[in-house]
Amino acid sequence: MATTQQNPLDDRAADPFEIAALAASRLRELSGIETHDVALTLGSGWAKAADLLGETVADIPATEIPGFSAPAVVGHVGSLRSIRLADGRHALVIGARTHFYEDHGVRRVVHSVRTAAAAGAEIMVLTNGAGGIKDHWTPGTPVLISDHLNLTAASPLEGATFIDLTDLYSARLRELARGVSAELDEGVYVQFRGPHYETPAEVQMAKAMGGHIVGMSTALEAIAARQAGMEVLGFSLITNLAAGISPEPLSHQEVLQAGKDAEPVISDLLARVVAAL
Repeated sequence: MATTQQNPLDDRAADPFEIAALAASRLRELSGIETHDVALTLGSGWAKAADLLGETVADIPATEIPGFSAPAVVGHVGSLRSIRLADGRHALVIGARTHFYEDHGVRRVVHSVRTAAAAGAEIMVLTNGAGGIKDHWTPGTPVLISDHLNLTAASPLEGATFIDLTDLYSARLRELARGVSAELDEGVYVQFRGPHYETPAEVQMAKAMGGHIVGMSTALEAIAARQAGMEVLGFSLITNLAAGISPEPLSHQEVLQAGKDAEPVISDLLARVVAAL
């Protein structure tokens, strides 16, 4: 009878940073790359960007790296991919994202970010598929994240750990991205817990609070990236107008289809942005 291996991050006595260091060491062993300079988490609709970044050096199943598990969401790739960029730098592409609503705890949600930092990455690019509150955003529109509202009632920081989030989504990196595509709009991302979509009233609450984008990822990862000393760039692909903004019911199939339709454009955009970082 097969047994399920215990994830080391489930042990509350364990140090999540030590586990991230072990994961980074295993990543170096399997990829042959000593240092990754930039890391990307590719959410719904963004996965094909990895094919345009450069030469793939290694494509490693996430389950071979300590602390990782296979993704639970259709549309996410369950691997860690090491890519050599044209300028000789190396990018770590994370296809195995753990969402907060999976109930594995915040440590697992942010483990990929902490592993990337331990592997040497100084820039963390976080992408997602999300609902738009601005009604002129059509499905397939890529948007920069300028700030976030964390409505999960959780944090990756443990104990008396105080981190400044003033410029969490780097103004410098956003300016570089707009240098690649001047028409890029931006907005405040609102992370709800999920997995249910937001109600129209919740969307209006987010709007009243200053939000423009609603989703179920990214904010917790961004906080962990800042704690690790990384510079963060965030992108949302608007896959649908949010509940009450859209006249149609929401569905995960709609999200997947919008991502698939937008893949060629946003993949090229992200590859060009990474080259400019």
